[in-house]
Amino acid sequence: MEQLLSLFGVLLFIFVIVWPATKIVKQWERGVVLRFGRYVTTRSPGLNFIIPYIDRMMKVDTRVETMVVEPQEVITNDNVTVQVDAVVYFQVINAEDAMMKVVDYEKATTQISLTTLRSVLGQSELDELLAHRDQINEMLRQIIDKHTEPWGVQVTAVEVKDVLLPENLQRAMARQAEAERERRAKIVHARGEHQAAEELAQAAHIIASEPVSLQLRYLQTLVEMAGERTSTIIPFPLDVMGAVQAALSARSTDNGIKQI
Repeated sequence: MEQLLSLFGVLLFIFVIVWPATKIVKQWERGVVLRFGRYVTTRSPGLNFIIPYIDRMMKVDTRVETMVVEPQEVITNDNVTVQVDAVVYFQVINAEDAMMKVVDYEKATTQISLTTLRSVLGQSELDELLAHRDQINEMLRQIIDKHTEPWGVQVTAVEVKDVLLPENLQRAMARQAEAERERRAKIVHARGEHQAAEELAQAAHIIASEPVSLQLRYLQTLVEMAGERTSTIIPFPLDVMGAVQAALSARSTDNGIKQI
């Protein structure tokens, strides 16, 4: 009977005193200890002991948390209504402040993220929002982190996921992009024509200054024509052609003088 009472006393001591006094804090947690409602200390990961029924330990997760900001209608600085959603990454770096200075740090971070998103995007123009999203993300992170720092919460990153534009604005931007592509295509074509004209002018200058080059080019053209067609081609010397052309020019000049 005495052994049973001793065993019962040991079990009662374990379940009533030892078990409530034993607290295990995981690696990614911190244990905030309160004694009669007053902050005492913050316990590190591992096996910890507190005074049962006097001390109270609240565990705080220090891992990075992800918060999705639901799509919000925002009017940009150039009076365009868009829907924007974002993702906020934050973590607790001071467990004491996260428990003592704010009722619910997750809810508070969510609300400050919503208001900051509307405020910053409302001061930005649509082109800036579409082209310089990285700068806007960094601006949002700095502003939100400035507000959450007193709560022991650090905002590590803010990413604007998507920007939904009105359909009429999407069609207008599509027409603008198409017109821009056509403009670039015309510029490239004009530059190609200009370069080709310059190359032809240089080639004509070289051929005019070197009669041998003209003769070689003439023979090459005959070879190409002979390979493409089945008709017989009789080569005609360029010297003879030059003499005939000179004679015809002289004759036309004489006839013009006689008529005068």
